[in-house]
Amino acid sequence: MTVIPHLSASLRLGPERDPGNPDRGADLKTRPRAVAKRPPMYRIVMLNDDFTPMEFVVHVLKMFFNIPTARAYDIMMTVHTRGAAVVGVYTYEIAETKIAQVMDYARVHQHPLRCRMEKE
Repeated sequence: MTVIPHLSASLRLGPERDPGNPDRGADLKTRPRAVAKRPPMYRIVMLNDDFTPMEFVVHVLKMFFNIPTARAYDIMMTVHTRGAAVVGVYTYEIAETKIAQVMDYARVHQHPLRCRMEKE
């Protein structure tokens, strides 16, 4: 029969880890606590073109940006009259994903709809 020594008896814990040592942690250096900062935000700007139907733009705004119909119509008209409009503000990864989704969806439906990202 083989005797296996108790695991804790075979470990040699230093003073910072030994729960039985009253000086536990006395020689540890403390580091200043890191302050988490907010990630940079990016605007998604939808660009006007002369070929994409207005109804399709409203549909895209509702579908990918969860914008209510009335607000989507207002944004679509801003894109149409001014040439571009901000449709949302997101972190880099989310903005990049939404732009790719919109442009892929537009390509599948044979529309030249474009979006771009701008750092806020």
